[in-house]
Amino acid sequence: MIYATLKTLHVLSIIVWIGGMVFAHFFLRPAVAQFEPAVRLRLMHAVLGRFFQAVLAASLLTLATGVWMLGRVAKQVVQSGGSFEMPLAWTFMAVLGVAMVAIFMHIRFVLYKTLDRAVAASEWVAGGTALAQIRNWVSINLALGVLVLLVTLLR
Repeated sequence: MIYATLKTLHVLSIIVWIGGMVFAHFFLRPAVAQFEPAVRLRLMHAVLGRFFQAVLAASLLTLATGVWMLGRVAKQVVQSGGSFEMPLAWTFMAVLGVAMVAIFMHIRFVLYKTLDRAVAASEWVAGGTALAQIRNWVSINLALGVLVLLVTLLR
């Protein structure tokens, strides 16, 4: 029961994270592109601030549940007399998951802070530059997330 609960929390966190990136990148961003820079940047700043709070929780929950599930499986194998060897797909998932969290932390604590300062100072060019950098890193994280899903589901 504990493993099923952990796996459910793990998957739900990933859905929030990847689903939010898809929504922001493919639907929200193109829709607000028609707005003047001051309106667009204020709106994106507000939306991303809320989204990044959710992703911070989701990313940490994803890591915690993943590590906990790995630990439980390893412990069960060892207690039954076996030798635990992590499957290649799990290793791939873990490495890319940690990379995604690191990228998100850069987005949230470096790039979003730059956007925050630019919006507060009404510096729209600097804000546009920060938003473009956020978009680029979100694209990379989205690609990594989809790759992890494909490897996990097609293994």
